[in-house]
Amino acid sequence: MDMNFYLTKSKWVSTVASIWIQCTSGSLYTFSIYSQTLKSTQHYDQSTLDIVSVYKDIGANIGVLSGLLYDFLATRTATGPWLVHLLGSAQCFLGYFLMWAAVSGLLPPVPLPLMCFFMFVAAHAQSFFNTSNVVTGVHNFPNYSGTIVGILKGFLGLSGAILIQVYRTIFIDKPMSYLLMLSLLPSINTLILMWFVRIHYTHEVEEKKYLNIFSLMALAIATYLMIVIILENILSLQLSVRIFTFIVLMVLLASLLYVPFKAHKRSSSSALERFLDEGSNLIAEPRSQDTEKRDSREDSFDNPLSDNTNNQRTLQQGENLNLFQAMQTLNFWFLFVSMACGMGSGLATVNNMSQIGESLDYSTIETGSLVALWSIWNFLGRFGAGYVSDYFLHTRGCARPFFMVITLMIMSIGHVVIAYGLPGALYIGSILVGICYGSQWSLMPTITSEVFGVGHMGSIFNTISIASPVGSYIFSVRVLGYIYDKEASEEGNVCIGTHCFMFGFLIMAFATILGSLMALCLFLRTRKFYGQVVFRRIQIIL
Repeated sequence: MDMNFYLTKSKWVSTVASIWIQCTSGSLYTFSIYSQTLKSTQHYDQSTLDIVSVYKDIGANIGVLSGLLYDFLATRTATGPWLVHLLGSAQCFLGYFLMWAAVSGLLPPVPLPLMCFFMFVAAHAQSFFNTSNVVTGVHNFPNYSGTIVGILKGFLGLSGAILIQVYRTIFIDKPMSYLLMLSLLPSINTLILMWFVRIHYTHEVEEKKYLNIFSLMALAIATYLMIVIILENILSLQLSVRIFTFIVLMVLLASLLYVPFKAHKRSSSSALERFLDEGSNLIAEPRSQDTEKRDSREDSFDNPLSDNTNNQRTLQQGENLNLFQAMQTLNFWFLFVSMACGMGSGLATVNNMSQIGESLDYSTIETGSLVALWSIWNFLGRFGAGYVSDYFLHTRGCARPFFMVITLMIMSIGHVVIAYGLPGALYIGSILVGICYGSQWSLMPTITSEVFGVGHMGSIFNTISIASPVGSYIFSVRVLGYIYDKEASEEGNVCIGTHCFMFGFLIMAFATILGSLMALCLFLRTRKFYGQVVFRRIQIIL
């Protein structure tokens, strides 16, 4: 097979391109780098800056438009993923460039609503990148959707740490220049790589093997970043050392190309073996009994209702429902409420990490390390939930919503740990909450593709994602913010002590228990469907 042809026709090249795009798509996780510059140049107080930050969360999580565009374009033209990427690149450049122009003085002082609009446009770009990469990955690996979603979502979680390494290596103490870079790097990176992101309706025997290699590489990169982050917060690294660590990071990311080259070599070898086998067998042999059985199973899969017409209602759960049809089902709303409780309380935790650390007498360095390490815990949750849920689905037919039940229950424990503020509680609690928060971003899109079908997955999972800013607003503003301000009013502007956040985190603990119960309802409603349809389909194809 010609190598140039393979570069445009390989699902593995498409996956690497999607991963590299994801690696620069998480600029929203680095808001704290330039937020102080934004605050000082625009003469904002803290409440006004928080309003701008809210539009960041809204823009990133309201991706219905990107989902609808992808669903409409990807099924009608091969350029569907590219066009969605292109629109995301345009928004990313426009939003961040206008913010930089306002901060640098290139534009006259802009009113707050206009700055919120700039932030919204920049954040909205992430939903376009994420939709195009994740949904394309699910189309390419329908039998390992949990694993591929975990990998792609995991690298999005790591992108914050990767961009911070770019900042600390090239733009240290230059947040204004970093803001300009955010308008250029993700946009240009996407424009270069988007041509390789395609849907490939092919199935390869060793898909799991190569996805496992991607998984090991992702873990290696996450481990490396964690070590670098810890060292940077303990030691004062020289510029030459920071440059060296950054070069090693780039080499690790480039090493992902090993998988496409390995797969290409394997496919070329298999093609040669098939050619030699066909040439040596000049006389057609009778079909084997195993072949007849396999064909019989495939015929049965093509017409699953022929086995048992009583299962029609169960099988319809896996049909390609559109957004409006999905919203008429209880499964949609069970998933939505679960995500509002899980994602919302997780965002509320990380958004208030500095104030929580301050109230519990953590140093600025310790709090900074917790914020930086959040991206690592986020990655582990996204990657681990996808991989583990895939493993149990393939080996035991375990319905994927079961893992939502578990992770949301563990998240409630993490909230309780933080609430009581014992020594080291914020470290342990942030690990539990961070991992379980990340797992929801992996489980939700995968469950969406399995329960509602992949035909309109983009619009459905982006609509469910709206639960994240809804929950974040409720828990950040109406719960943690309200209770903190009430406690602080008795002591001044700052609240110190475990009482500042205890009641708020206990409320969030009960909320995640509610989310876990909603996930349990979803599990009970879809358990039969997973056993009769999803698990059966995987066994037939494999």
